[in-house]
Amino acid sequence: MISPAELLVEIQRIHAAVQGYLPQDIVYQISYGLFRFFLGIMIIVSTIYILLTIYNACTRQRGKELPIEDSKAPFVTIQIPTYNERVAIRCAKKCLEFDYPKEKYEIIIGDDSSDAQVSDEIDAFAQAHGIKVTRRGSNAGFKSGNLNHMLQHSKGDIIVVFDSDFVPEKDFLRRIVAPFVHNPAVDAVQARWRFLNATRNTISLLGATIVAVFHQVVLPFMKRNGIAMLCGAAEAVRKDVLLQLGGWKHGSLTEDIEYSLRLLRRRRKILYLDTLECAGEVPHTAKDLYRQQMRWAYGVCHAFREHGKSIFLDRHISLREKFSIFVQASGYFFSVLLLLTFVFGTISFIFHAPGPIDIPKFFSELGINVLLSIGLLVAGVYSLHQMEYKGQIARMVAASLSYGIIVTYYVNKGICRVFLNKPMQWYMLHKEGNAAA
Repeated sequence: MISPAELLVEIQRIHAAVQGYLPQDIVYQISYGLFRFFLGIMIIVSTIYILLTIYNACTRQRGKELPIEDSKAPFVTIQIPTYNERVAIRCAKKCLEFDYPKEKYEIIIGDDSSDAQVSDEIDAFAQAHGIKVTRRGSNAGFKSGNLNHMLQHSKGDIIVVFDSDFVPEKDFLRRIVAPFVHNPAVDAVQARWRFLNATRNTISLLGATIVAVFHQVVLPFMKRNGIAMLCGAAEAVRKDVLLQLGGWKHGSLTEDIEYSLRLLRRRRKILYLDTLECAGEVPHTAKDLYRQQMRWAYGVCHAFREHGKSIFLDRHISLREKFSIFVQASGYFFSVLLLLTFVFGTISFIFHAPGPIDIPKFFSELGINVLLSIGLLVAGVYSLHQMEYKGQIARMVAASLSYGIIVTYYVNKGICRVFLNKPMQWYMLHKEGNAAA
């Protein structure tokens, strides 16, 4: 393996090779200036995450839930979209155990499966328990297309959506519906996520940390500013409002974020219910984690490209709300900044004027820049602490500095596809619950 000193010598050799062919001083000045510029922005974003983490730690407060009487409970449709995932049966079983009035909710499994065996198992379970199954014959439009198809068969005033790997507790339905009953202005409710397999391996821990930062740092901050975002599972929406706004966007890879931005543009209220938790799985293989993060980056950036300008130019949306919305997407912005600082930092190093390399100075400056840019890592440490995974913090830091770098590459790949107007397919992830179901 090449040593750091040998690597620096090789870079210097490349510099010498291109000397005389390019206006190296100009290239150096431009690239170094851009490096410092993007590094500065990255440090600002990092600082914001550190301040948000401190703010949440110092002002931590959880809202109060109000109970509802059975007589006032609205009719609810529970939707479980699935594609070749028998784990949807496990989710449906948990939904059958809800302490909500049985005559006031229905369960629909939207089965887009191409695997006949999985569909047969779903049918057998559904027939035995009085559950409705809908099928389209394809998975056109991916999850959002499936949700829209189920919407046509849904009788509920409130729609509750679970990804197939989620396992809600017995009182989940009663608690997530309560805010709609007590406040007619609430149009959507998101519960906090926790994880079934966070500590399975290094990959699952990293995946859980990424999501945990959103649920333990970003969403609580947004909640204090009176807004929130949906996350795609363990969420509830008013059906009439959803229909009024045209349903889920067909083909969106993050239909939750896209619908959230539509609601926010229209001053509709989304509530983050941080007192209510629901567990689901996170990717446990590197390939699945990379694909998940690439898809999320693509979907979120696509949604912001469509709605971001209107939101940030809207005078009726406060600066605090706009800042909160920016924070929601800043993790992807940080990945772009990290890539740009690496690219321009490398170019400026290559085209630096020839001379002896001060290796101690190089690594000391590198270390300082890294320390100034660890805001997301600090937020991750805090999030694991809040979720009582204190013993996993060192392992998470190691994962962030290894697999996390590769995740950043795939995030940037997803973002680039948005701005190059290239489509992206929905990637199915391997769920451990499929083997156990």
